[in-house]
Amino acid sequence: MSSLRMTSDLRRQLILGAAKRCFARHGYTGTTTKSVAAAAAISEALLFKHFPSKAALYAEILSDECEADPAFVELLEREPSTATLVELIRGMVEHFLEIADGPDQEEAQRLRLMATSHLDDGEFARLLYAKIETLIGPAFVASLGRAVAAGDARPFGGDPLNLFWFAHHTVMTAALTRLPVTPCLAYGKADDLERQLCEFLLRGIGLNDAAIASHLGRDQATDAGKTAIAESA
Repeated sequence: MSSLRMTSDLRRQLILGAAKRCFARHGYTGTTTKSVAAAAAISEALLFKHFPSKAALYAEILSDECEADPAFVELLEREPSTATLVELIRGMVEHFLEIADGPDQEEAQRLRLMATSHLDDGEFARLLYAKIETLIGPAFVASLGRAVAAGDARPFGGDPLNLFWFAHHTVMTAALTRLPVTPCLAYGKADDLERQLCEFLLRGIGLNDAAIASHLGRDQATDAGKTAIAESA
């Protein structure tokens, strides 16, 4: 049994390796499951036993890349806390804002693919959301719980993971507005955008101004008296 499983696992890795080469060379649209199967020297039917679609292959590759990022792994392995919660949000904001500002067009294409999936059959978006939830969800929920217990955040009556998705969707949409050569929204000074997004998201998930000032940085937090925005976020 163990040798059969090892063979299956190795074949899965070979398929992923072939898929990475195909996607790198031809992009998502130009790659087919048939071309991936040929690159892996297997039949397309055998490929489908491991990955039911091209979207599933691509989502798995993105998940593997995240898990291979040392900085990402280090963040997820931190003790759940208010500080970890703030760093999760800050990291997400930085990631999405860098897509529009950076030279890596592959990341921009992934964001466009994600947006297109929502308007199409949603398969790729559902798969990627499931991967994100598995990777980040437990750390977010545990850290939010610690923040509430420490008095740094107000309790949330619904599913706490929804707060993560609300934050994720907000910053993803903000990134989409900045993808065109001429941004759809200027958002004022670019230097202020990261700070503003972090504050908005942290308040939206329930952190109070004192916790934001302490963990995000007093130079990045607005006046502690401005609580109206926090309540409406």
